[in-house]
Amino acid sequence: MKILLVFGTRPEAIKMAPLYFALKNAGVMVKVCITAQHREMLDQALAFFKIEPDYDLNVMKPGQSLTTITSAVLQGVEEVINDFSPDWVGVHGDTTTTLSAALAGFYANTAVFHVEAGLRTGDKKSPWPEEMNRRLVSSIADLHFAPTNSAKNNLLNEGVSESNILVTGNTVIDALLSTVELQAMGHDYEGIFPFLEEGVPIILVTGHRRENFGHGFEQICIGLARVAKEFSNCMIVYPVHLNPKVQEPVKRILGDIPNVFLIAPLDYPSFVFLMSRCCIILTDSGGIQEEAPSLGKPVLVMRDTTERYEAVEAGVVRLVGASADNIYSGVSELLAQPSKQAEIAQVANPFGDGNASKRIVSALLDTHVK
Repeated sequence: MKILLVFGTRPEAIKMAPLYFALKNAGVMVKVCITAQHREMLDQALAFFKIEPDYDLNVMKPGQSLTTITSAVLQGVEEVINDFSPDWVGVHGDTTTTLSAALAGFYANTAVFHVEAGLRTGDKKSPWPEEMNRRLVSSIADLHFAPTNSAKNNLLNEGVSESNILVTGNTVIDALLSTVELQAMGHDYEGIFPFLEEGVPIILVTGHRRENFGHGFEQICIGLARVAKEFSNCMIVYPVHLNPKVQEPVKRILGDIPNVFLIAPLDYPSFVFLMSRCCIILTDSGGIQEEAPSLGKPVLVMRDTTERYEAVEAGVVRLVGASADNIYSGVSELLAQPSKQAEIAQVANPFGDGNASKRIVSALLDTHVK
């Protein structure tokens, strides 16, 4: 069996890395094609997991549109498929790379499997364009690896055959638990963050969603500034995404506040260390909503919707939107309720047990290519 894994962003690399090694350990001929939709941050993740891509499309150019990215990935992956002739093209999640690679596989009459399939918000414009990317990939894929029963039900409701769906858990939990295990073996992560002070609560922030560009990021930064000034005994640590539309408002509004630490994007193990040290996470990321329950951390999601309702139902995640008032009130309530934080720390992670990659490999080995 020959499998081509295609991904382009750091979150995809983190979530596909355990599957890549599980396939190799099972004796599968597996090759990696990266599109470099996130160049620098993707390379960080690849270096940590020691993955050397077999194909690098390097499609990103300054200021290009989603249409340009889509067409570049579609053409590039077509050439890779022609060169490698895989039995399966494997894609992950909801990026522009995911949609384009799945479509390239379909056009080449090659079977496609979708990891982290079936997540839905019900609003095709939120998150944008990710929600529609996921829906379209579900129409293309031959096998759907759903992280939860809720995701499986979404697919069933859209007419996907139950025989083509497998609930596996999320591969990000595989990656997280293996990283925590490596950290337990000893590394001076404290030395990477000299500004950290023992006993000072840390609020960890990430943000990058296109839907929040402009007014949304202004609101996020205003809310964070209010939190920082009101709770001067806490520190806000914000690894700032490299996109200029994120960098500009963040540095302008938060750059001069003494207990706000704006740092460069982190490699995965350093970020996991900060997640384990913080008391609250503020994010518009999807993956962090999945990882946080394993670390016992409450998450305030700076979006109006989430495709990961299991975390909301478990009480780990709360939606606050890109609203300065909601961000401030959400943080205030958590800081005022240490018992709530302790309660969240006991919640079992609804997204998996760390064995998702093994389940996916077993399914692929048991499946005849159509």
